Amino acid sequence: MTQNSLNMDIWSRGWAIILAGGSGTRLWPMSRSLLPKQLLALNGEKTLLQQTAQRLLGKLPPERIVTVTNEEHFFEVCNQLAELHPDLKQHVLKEPMARNTLPAIMLGMDRISLHAQQPLVGIFPSDHMIGGQDQFESDWEEALNLADQDWFVTFGIPPRKPETGYGYIAKSEELSAKAFRVAGFVEKPPLDKAQEFVSGGTHYWNSGMFVIPGKAFLEAVEELQPDLWIWWQGREATPLADGYKGIPEISIDYGIMEHAGHLAVVEAGFKWDDLGSWEAMFRMGDKSDDQCVITGDVLALDCRESLFFSSGGKLAVVGLEKMAVVQTRDATLVCPLDQVQRVKDVVGRLKAEKSPLVEAHVTVRRPWGSYTVLEEEQFYKIKRIMVHPGARLSLQMHHHRSEHWVVIKGTALVQVGEQEMIVVENQSVDIPKTSMHRLSNPGRVPVEIIEIQSGPYLEEDDIVRFDDVYGRSPAGNTPEDQ
Repeated sequence: MTQNSLNMDIWSRGWAIILAGGSGTRLWPMSRSLLPKQLLALNGEKTLLQQTAQRLLGKLPPERIVTVTNEEHFFEVCNQLAELHPDLKQHVLKEPMARNTLPAIMLGMDRISLHAQQPLVGIFPSDHMIGGQDQFESDWEEALNLADQDWFVTFGIPPRKPETGYGYIAKSEELSAKAFRVAGFVEKPPLDKAQEFVSGGTHYWNSGMFVIPGKAFLEAVEELQPDLWIWWQGREATPLADGYKGIPEISIDYGIMEHAGHLAVVEAGFKWDDLGSWEAMFRMGDKSDDQCVITGDVLALDCRESLFFSSGGKLAVVGLEKMAVVQTRDATLVCPLDQVQRVKDVVGRLKAEKSPLVEAHVTVRRPWGSYTVLEEEQFYKIKRIMVHPGARLSLQMHHHRSEHWVVIKGTALVQVGEQEMIVVENQSVDIPKTSMHRLSNPGRVPVEIIEIQSGPYLEEDDIVRFDDVYGRSPAGNTPEDQ
């Protein structure tokens, strides 16, 4: 068999699992729990999730790319992937609750095991930035060849500087020009150790990306994580939500990789960053003559070595140096670049105050479209609602609020009680409280309405669903309005 045919055979057994369930907030105020960084376009027109999937589509067909996310992000993940290839959304799985990376990978392996006996599975987080497609594919192929020999493979990033925020991989004997046996893992070392690792040239940053031989991986789970294996063996007999409640919350690193004996690291030749902070966004961004990274509608005068990011109107900054200023429609962050790690403290304080700024932007995406909160006070709330062509909201009612809808674009089909009516631009309709109602878009252009809510209680949990084409909760206790 020739080397080319061998390589073709390796790729024919290749699969990928995209992990897209994170809800990180280190890039607050852009990143929120309902719209985390993997769903944002931070460094171009495509989101980090879309960039991840597009990278994998360079070598794999869409039916061999499985994406695992959670219920909150499921519809947005499906919509974003469908923009790349319509078949990708057919292979999106949702976890009923967060259980860290190893259970998510096992959920992906459930789908893969239906179609392949000896898969070689790449595991890729959806929130990394990677540059150099050709080199990425070359390193991926190196990892596949090792996985074909039952090695569990990770990708090591040559450290650019002493970094205490990353885990490290220690290498030992050489397996090839690009690969080494793993001597061990070090979790987020102190600065003196990180400096020693960088100067010694014996350690890599741990990228959190892996390529595993599917059969050997499942055998390792059976041996090392028996509680998880018991669930896996009986998964078809138990509803997923019930089974997930009882399985351990554990990462693939702690659960498998740190105990595997046949573990290799491929030295990454591609550019990599996990974009875990605004300092990383500054470091990786395109810089102006003044060494500033500027995104959005920004006027910067006499500023140097700073990051300015605006998605909420004009941002004017004067005389700043080594600062990060991030503006959205409802929040602004200002801090020195060398203190951006303290964003987590800001988010923690906001959580303690039960601030909605942690959870969502003023524009919230839904499977049928989106809504934007324009103004809100104690007894009223004003929204702009956009409904995609052919989409419709759930059939629902509210106990405590009435609503007034004004169509400002398109043609809406409105149901109130048993009556249906067509409502066109500049027409309005009233929705009394406790009345069953639904908004649909029967046309070919988006429908936009202004919704005015009024009543003593306007929170998102005042909703009872009678019918929903998206399979959401039938009544209350749901993070999704409409």
